[in-house]
Amino acid sequence: MPRMRLGPKASFGLLVSIALAFLSASTAPTPLYAVYQREWGFSSITTTVVFAAYAIAVLAALLVVGRVSDHIGRRPMLFTALALQIIAMVVFTSAGSVGALLAARIVQGIATGSAVGAIGAGMLDLDRARGALANSFAPVLGTSLGALISGLVVQYLSWPTHLIYVALICVFVVQGLVLTLMPETVTPKPGALASLKPDIKLPRPARGPFIVAAPVIFAVWALAGFYGALAPALTGILVRSHNAVYGGLGLFTLAGAGAIAVLLVRTIQARSVLLIGIPALVVGVAVTLVSIGDGGGGTASVTGFFVGTALAGVGFGAGFLVGIRLVVPVVEAHERAGVLSLLYVVTYLGMGIPAVIGGVLVVHGGGLIDTAREYGIAVIVLALLALAALLVNGRRLQPTGPQGVVTNPSARSAAEVKSSRTPVAATIERQGGN
Repeated sequence: MPRMRLGPKASFGLLVSIALAFLSASTAPTPLYAVYQREWGFSSITTTVVFAAYAIAVLAALLVVGRVSDHIGRRPMLFTALALQIIAMVVFTSAGSVGALLAARIVQGIATGSAVGAIGAGMLDLDRARGALANSFAPVLGTSLGALISGLVVQYLSWPTHLIYVALICVFVVQGLVLTLMPETVTPKPGALASLKPDIKLPRPARGPFIVAAPVIFAVWALAGFYGALAPALTGILVRSHNAVYGGLGLFTLAGAGAIAVLLVRTIQARSVLLIGIPALVVGVAVTLVSIGDGGGGTASVTGFFVGTALAGVGFGAGFLVGIRLVVPVVEAHERAGVLSLLYVVTYLGMGIPAVIGGVLVVHGGGLIDTAREYGIAVIVLALLALAALLVNGRRLQPTGPQGVVTNPSARSAAEVKSSRTPVAATIERQGGN
């Protein structure tokens, strides 16, 4: 009997689902931090240390194994990452102390850093246009869904600090089983051991776009870091409730608006998207800071906080979309995982460094409200610097070509669709994949 194999569309869908699951798992602990804090009695700075441990682990994995899938293939890397994610979920499920929580986040960070480059490169192997869009959309949507679903599970279902992790274990096991049916999307080549040496070298065609994209990606994910590390406590103060759903609602609003923005602006030229997105982020953060007031009484506005968050989310999604879109289409297949890993290095630096500084300031500075204002002002400054870098360097960039996200998949002709499919996808289809 011939072995059943996934076709290019099913393979692409599987990779998108893994990306969504990994990023959802990364934000699943967000609504639980308040629960852990009440049960174990640690301070806000401990929350940011746990958050930073995850970001550091991701960065280490990106730098060490980010390019390995270009040499050994996407599937072996993804099998390894899924196994590590399952181990992390098991540790989360049995965690009874900050030490166990740190260990789980570190293992989870290694798993995520090992996977994101291989996932993104695999999607590009199969379809360059849709792959570039999915690389922008899936992380943002996954970040959004993880926080909200976890909050709902924690608040309204039994076994609050365990059930979400058990559910994720089941998801990862199923994905691992389906992955056995997916054909390899890249031809393995020698040099896997040499690729373990951290290397931040970029292919020449990607250097100019990277210079423009990096400040934008850093700025928008610094905002995500704020919502991941500090917004649960801030939202609880504003709504005067310990409901776990509110703990993840800020991050869900930000990333959900970002995911919608990615879909709405995907056919617009990259420079125009940033000229819309960065001002939206700046105005949204400003509205959020005004809405915080002094954290209570008549000076705070819960509605204004979430409206500002949603507006900032437009800039978040648009900025990340453009960052991916500028860099990814200009590199070759054997360079994709490495380049995507470098983009994710910028992403997690943006998430981790400001969040840790914010946690320190909450404890040793002016407290949560003052720190939120200072953090928000810093994000605005970063966004304006990114806009300045775009205006200075953006004119030197070539417009995104037919393999970028500019093309609207729903409006393309059959010939254009065929031309955007990679040789790997065509080969899988000829082999009889479904």
